[in-house]
Amino acid sequence: MTAATEVQQKPIKEQGLRTLSLSSHVGFDSLPDQLVNKSVQQGFCFNILCVGETGIGKSTLMDTLFNTHFESTPSSHDLPNVTVKTNTYELQESSVRLKLTIVDSVAFGDQVDKSDSFKPIMEYIEKQFDMYLQEELKVKRSLHTYHDTRIHACLYFITPTGHSLKSLDLVTMKALDSKVNIIPVVAKADTITKGELHKFKIRIISELVSNGVQIYQFPTDDETVADLNASMNTHLPFAVVGSMDEVKVGNKMVKARQYPWGTVQVENENHCDFVRLREMLVRTNMQDLVETTHYRHYELYRRSKLQDMGFTDSDNMSMQEMYEMKRHEHVSELQKKEEETRQMFVVRVKEKEAELKDAEKELHAKFEALKKGHADEKKRIEEKKKMLEDEMGAFQRRKATAAQQALTLTKKGRK
Repeated sequence: MTAATEVQQKPIKEQGLRTLSLSSHVGFDSLPDQLVNKSVQQGFCFNILCVGETGIGKSTLMDTLFNTHFESTPSSHDLPNVTVKTNTYELQESSVRLKLTIVDSVAFGDQVDKSDSFKPIMEYIEKQFDMYLQEELKVKRSLHTYHDTRIHACLYFITPTGHSLKSLDLVTMKALDSKVNIIPVVAKADTITKGELHKFKIRIISELVSNGVQIYQFPTDDETVADLNASMNTHLPFAVVGSMDEVKVGNKMVKARQYPWGTVQVENENHCDFVRLREMLVRTNMQDLVETTHYRHYELYRRSKLQDMGFTDSDNMSMQEMYEMKRHEHVSELQKKEEETRQMFVVRVKEKEAELKDAEKELHAKFEALKKGHADEKKRIEEKKKMLEDEMGAFQRRKATAAQQALTLTKKGRK
């Protein structure tokens, strides 16, 4: 409940206001009519998120709720990851136009490891909040023409096991309850008996309460619908059956599902809670779902986001002063990072210079070693060369002596 609503509910005397009687008709009693006419002219927007396992009947229930055939493609059970599929439709009933967006969780619960199945859904919801916040923070805003894609209602489809909620259901609803209005529904409720269904509903509510899961409660502060909503809160979760097939029952055609043992009428409250769900979701509380999304879930996200950015509420500080403070903090942070980067650069340059100097010393040492080795090798070669030259000289002398001796002997032999 907002502060404005609380003020309105206080007696006029407690508000410190005086009551004046008008001497003649002024005309501001037409304000509600002006609001209605303007709203009808602009049209309305409503976004529904359907979360449930593949084949649970999400598309069929949406067709039955709005009495039309929406475009839908059956998905297989072998997809590797959970994805989010969005379709937007323009509906018109009488003179009222409704832009309806249906968001489907494709392949939810089909993976072997289901621990992260809720994350793509949560990321999608937060992304829509973030897009709206970005539009809100623009200098030139266009909120009156902005297509609001924030999720207003989440229909969570529960498999009619008749025993208890699955761990995946509890984990997912616990992760989403602070971000979206969760309305749990037991899908394909005609597959279990009335007694089993009643016990199953009680067990579901008990498990939700014990695990701290907050589901959407229909408001009871409006006297015109307080009794109806209070009664409908006792029927949660709604046990629903969806079907677009028409069967003749008595003298009229009704939406129903035919079985060998009988016929289940979709709009018969004795057979299922479809009429109650439609009454609560569309006819009675659609506007409250939209307002709760904006004033509760979006405000919580917006507050958390702005606090993460460093903004706080302060009576002693104007927006300009806060902006200047944040700007100064940002500039200081940039300077700090710049100084850290510069110091890191200097350290890395020094480290690189030291590495280059060490490499230079190593190369110089290798050069000196090679130079000394070359000089030693050259000296050994010179010594070997001199030795060979001496041996050649001695050989030549021996050769000349031998030749002289041979000549002398030849001369003596002739004599």
